Amino acid sequence: MNWHDYDEKLIHRGELILDLGFLHNYQAELDAMNRGKEGKRYKLTNSYVHFLAVVRYLFSMPYRQLEGFARALGSIVNVPSGDCSGLRRRTLELDMSPYEGLAGSSELISIAVDSTGMRVYKSGGWMERQHGTKKRYVKVHFAVNVRTKEVVAMEVTTDEVHDSRVADRLVDGAGANGKVAEVLGDGAYDTAGLYEVLKGKGIDGVIKPRRNSVLNTRSETGHHEIQTLGDSRDAEGV
Repeated sequence: MNWHDYDEKLIHRGELILDLGFLHNYQAELDAMNRGKEGKRYKLTNSYVHFLAVVRYLFSMPYRQLEGFARALGSIVNVPSGDCSGLRRRTLELDMSPYEGLAGSSELISIAVDSTGMRVYKSGGWMERQHGTKKRYVKVHFAVNVRTKEVVAMEVTTDEVHDSRVADRLVDGAGANGKVAEVLGDGAYDTAGLYEVLKGKGIDGVIKPRRNSVLNTRSETGHHEIQTLGDSRDAEGV
């Protein structure tokens, strides 16, 4: 890693945070935005929303935390804070590509992966025709940044998709928020295929072995690999 360039990137991020240029002519900009506008009037100027969007983008800040940041800032510089839904709607309209090089994606992060099921209600005859009379579930798979507790990736599948088959997509999705160095998971992720995927990406897998796990043959590096034997339905994702 070029530490000089990395340090300069962090310094530039700090400069952007302290750039309060949106305060110049705030009222004049707001008046111009509301001139001739029908319906609810704007309270936040475009330049202020852009400032908050940069803060959120550079620090992967959830919208509710961004609302808290805006409240704290408003108590200092006397500008409205806005609410998380309004900030989300306004920031999604902005082009953040100029800041991609400053997003800090080189940060090493640890993620925990898991899933939960949700019963499908009011599915009517369609679910029965498609899947028989068995009660069906929707599975939500997610990856959480262990340090910040923020959900950094999410996938939705039907209930027959095994957790380990979605884990690689969760890892790729989490990679947008930083370089994934470690993946934590329970026994549902203890499969030889997932270990190979993580090994190929240079990621450490901290996964609880299943009771029926056995040591496979030695790898090229001389270390044992874990392979799950036993219930083949898990390995096939059925």
